[in-house]
Amino acid sequence: MLPVSIVIITKNEADTIAACIRKSKQITDDIVVVDNGSTDETLDIAAAYGCRIYRQSWDGYGANKNKGIEAAKHNWILSIDADEVPDDELIGSLHKLNFNNPAIVYDIKFRSYFGKKPIRFGSWGRDHHIRLFNRIFVKWSETVVHEILMLPGPMQVKTVKGRIHHYSVKDVNEYNSKGLYYAKLSAKQYFNSGKKANIIKLYFSPIFGFIKNYIVFLGFLDGREGWDIAKTTLKNTKRKYRFLSQMGNRQIQKQPVNDGLVVEY
Repeated sequence: MLPVSIVIITKNEADTIAACIRKSKQITDDIVVVDNGSTDETLDIAAAYGCRIYRQSWDGYGANKNKGIEAAKHNWILSIDADEVPDDELIGSLHKLNFNNPAIVYDIKFRSYFGKKPIRFGSWGRDHHIRLFNRIFVKWSETVVHEILMLPGPMQVKTVKGRIHHYSVKDVNEYNSKGLYYAKLSAKQYFNSGKKANIIKLYFSPIFGFIKNYIVFLGFLDGREGWDIAKTTLKNTKRKYRFLSQMGNRQIQKQPVNDGLVVEY
């Protein structure tokens, strides 16, 4: 096994976590699951595979991932979600690394799925993220949503062969629901950082995003799924800035700004 700990945050992930853990077991014997009140069989599955389970309150994506990092046995961390599965090529690539230099971070390509269909074009088809890093230097930002890895100073970024397969959504209804959830979180984060929803953001950003995703990045080549992704992304971008505008209006009117916008993972 590699000197790497895998950290997974969960809430009601029984449908996907088994596949994630099975592949993770080929990488390390230290799998840390940080759970936020699952009511399905998520924790039973994780326990059956020998994961170390930590039940935590929800403080945000980055904060809960950092809790898992702190609980890990190893300094090297592979951070994945319960609906993400490393493929055999990636696992083989990781076993060839020496892990001697903590100032290196590793960028990994993703293959996202809409239902059972792998998405090869659009913004989803270009997806990649730094997910393997050393906790001595690197932590997650503790923003409400869209957490990022904080890299101190000059870090060397390397790409490893293979992919993480991300089983994103089952269908357009689930994507729409998730989009609404993230739109609310993003609006809240923008509001807290002082951003405002101007005319360009409200009306032009959704259209520009659609054109980039569906036409420039060739999302139309993914067929009906490419159309559903581009269309729903446009709608959720509109939602995000509409929520932000509503929060700004409530502030002007001296009303509570969180009514109807409080969400929890």
